Amino acid sequence: MKQSFENTNNDRGSTSKPRNDNHGPGRPDTRIPTTSKSSAGKPHENFPSTGKKHINKSGASTGKPKGSAREAALEVLVRTEQDRSYSNLLLNQTLQQYHLDKQDAGLTTEIVYGTIQRLNTIDYFLNRFVAKGLVKLEPWVRSLLRLSYYQMLYLDRVPDHAIVNEAVNLAKKKGHAGISGMVNGVLRNVIRNKEALQLPTNLSAVDRIALTYSHPQWMVKRWIDQIGEARTELLCEANNKPPHVSIRTNTMKLSRNDLIFLLNKSGVEAVPSELAADGILVKNGGNMALTPWYEEGLFSIQDESSMLVAETLQPEPGERILDCCAAPGGKTAHIAEKMGNLGEIWACDIHEHKEKLIREQAARLGLTSVHTLVSDARDLPQHFAEGSFDRILLDAPCSGLGVIRRKPDMKWNKREQDLNEVCLIQKELLDSIHPLLKVGGTLIYSTCTLEYNENEGRVQQFLDNHPDFEWDQLKPIEIYPYEHLSDGFFIARLRKRA
Repeated sequence: MKQSFENTNNDRGSTSKPRNDNHGPGRPDTRIPTTSKSSAGKPHENFPSTGKKHINKSGASTGKPKGSAREAALEVLVRTEQDRSYSNLLLNQTLQQYHLDKQDAGLTTEIVYGTIQRLNTIDYFLNRFVAKGLVKLEPWVRSLLRLSYYQMLYLDRVPDHAIVNEAVNLAKKKGHAGISGMVNGVLRNVIRNKEALQLPTNLSAVDRIALTYSHPQWMVKRWIDQIGEARTELLCEANNKPPHVSIRTNTMKLSRNDLIFLLNKSGVEAVPSELAADGILVKNGGNMALTPWYEEGLFSIQDESSMLVAETLQPEPGERILDCCAAPGGKTAHIAEKMGNLGEIWACDIHEHKEKLIREQAARLGLTSVHTLVSDARDLPQHFAEGSFDRILLDAPCSGLGVIRRKPDMKWNKREQDLNEVCLIQKELLDSIHPLLKVGGTLIYSTCTLEYNENEGRVQQFLDNHPDFEWDQLKPIEIYPYEHLSDGFFIARLRKRA
């Protein structure tokens, strides 16, 4: 199984982390489906489908289009592969440059994320139709075939002949007659053989799951070893589903029920989260960060699983709390809201521009109890005295494998050895910050990954080395994306004893 999105080093910095703020596992049909749960032109609501520049609040373009939706998608896919850049950032930049209307911006988003999500599977089948193999094609030709295959096999409402014609026109625009002829021949051959696009029946469990749900083999094998074949299949399937939009009520300003009433009255479909006490699931709201309710600080955009961190911390009014790796500030704000804005919260981050995001969040929400500090969390003992905090939150840097739905390129850019490197950082952070907690105080360790070594294994090693700490609950909270259609998360609550 060839993967052209080769693995690369994690470039997020030593103490930063990925942020977000149901059928059974029986053997699936090995024929690749020809329709998608989301229609072409309708973006995943929680993926960035528009940029603020050149786009008004309704999502409509305010400039003349530079090119088509598929041409914009092609540019993003080529640059993502060549530059090893994050697709969400490139997508926003490209949408701003192309000035697409709301529908075309949605189609571009769908094509980009869908192609990256299904990359392994797309390459596996496309290689049957490219005589010299995809790897020997120019990057833009390879990406053009990939995005065209994705549309034909996974999107409805777009006729195959229209997909082929658009691809041929793009090939003519960017290449020469020979390339456009090859593109035309490959795609028409795919159309003729759609019903034969089935996986072999004798694949190993690792290869079958990796190809059916398009994940790298090392990741699938690792998960099978940890949680078994059935749960791994559910996990990989869930990772290809679009994330829903969830918001967190600012209970300093109104109740969850009042916010639900306000949203529904305004035409936004809103229902209470069954997982998080302050959470709301919304549909048909567009980009909720561009609404007046967001600007007024009535809510924050945060995944349901992430909301459970502050709930597990259980902060009390008047306490002094430390949030060690706080940016962009969603959990910090949730803690302050739960304290009724009474007390003192220190939110720290190693990057100055990210510390600014925390301050902006607090200001938007009207939270005056939040104080910020630019510092590597490992250096916090230089800034605070031992035993000076009632509660500490370490939302640790991690591999981020619980948020693949939101960042599908992570599947192809992540290396297995990255997981070992981040474990060392987690150990150093825990060893550095634990003296700052009062006796009897609460320490929360959380991640947005599913890895045992980064989660329960990391906590157990810390407890073995620090007998003055103990579990403060029977077992940690572990959430998998297939359980609640929320992000994968781990939350451990520890207590410092005398």
